[in-house]
Amino acid sequence: MKKLLIIGRKGGTHIGESLQQACQGLKESIDCKFVDVQSAYASSLLWSKINYHLLGKRPANINYFNQNVLKTCHEFQPDYLLSTGIAPLTKETLDKLSQKGIKTINFLTDDPWNPKHYTPWFMNALTSYSVVFSPRRANMEELKQFGCQAVYYLPFGYDPRLFYPVYPESEEFAKHSSDVMFAGGGDKDRLPYISALIKAGLNVGLYGGYWERYRETKNMTRGLADIATLRLAIKSSKIALCLVRQANRDGHVMRTFEVPAVGACMLTEDTSEHREIFGEEGKCVIYFKSIPEMIEKSRWLLDNPEERKRLSFLAHQHIINGNNTYIDRLQCILNTLSQE
Repeated sequence: MKKLLIIGRKGGTHIGESLQQACQGLKESIDCKFVDVQSAYASSLLWSKINYHLLGKRPANINYFNQNVLKTCHEFQPDYLLSTGIAPLTKETLDKLSQKGIKTINFLTDDPWNPKHYTPWFMNALTSYSVVFSPRRANMEELKQFGCQAVYYLPFGYDPRLFYPVYPESEEFAKHSSDVMFAGGGDKDRLPYISALIKAGLNVGLYGGYWERYRETKNMTRGLADIATLRLAIKSSKIALCLVRQANRDGHVMRTFEVPAVGACMLTEDTSEHREIFGEEGKCVIYFKSIPEMIEKSRWLLDNPEERKRLSFLAHQHIINGNNTYIDRLQCILNTLSQE
């Protein structure tokens, strides 16, 4: 039986935990162990700030964390180590694990060249991974040129334990209903889209952090949503807006799969990755390339409830029947590793 050590975060929609749970659904048996990265950041507020601002966003407890990972690997003897995102593993640790014959993998959920995520210590470690999987095609050639040993495209997916159709009671529906709902952080490049919907007079259900910072959206935000609330908000909306993160050079996002898994009519930013996932316009979703087009198509969808119902059904069927769970993604990772 193969052994897999996953390095990630628990709680919410963190992919690390979803991949851990996915181990139970694999066709082949695999022994899986999980190490939560939270301990790498456990420190006093002052020491954390010093490490973040003066040492390149370095986790304050990174040395202890890496010692613990090495100890865990010595005891567990995994065949593979899989980390997610900007994981607090150092180059020295990864090199030691490779010398022991452990294949080290990173599912690079964020763009490491995005200034918000760029960290010298992580970039130094990145080329020591045996394999890097990226959910954005914009990174592929860049990662290869940077010196990564093996690079593969792997889209996000959804966790069927968390995202599935719900049927809100009338009170819940009234509380979460909206013309257009959007769930995601208040990035500056997203503000013009949300602001335009509000100015157009649409009832916007806005969930996520930092929207209260902006004058245009602070009165519309419904705050952070836990997963149960997010399911209700998606199902109670007439339209679910799917925006990528421009600063992250995304072609799709986690919501690309999570929204249709719950079931909603999607108005989706037009990218090559979204078209690769959903096909041509009208097959499953409606696309837009500009803010005026987003407003125009929002109004058209609001005026055509039967079309919204059709698209919601087709997008849901397309995603749940298309091998898009994190069980499928983990199986793809393992299949790729077996061929390396």
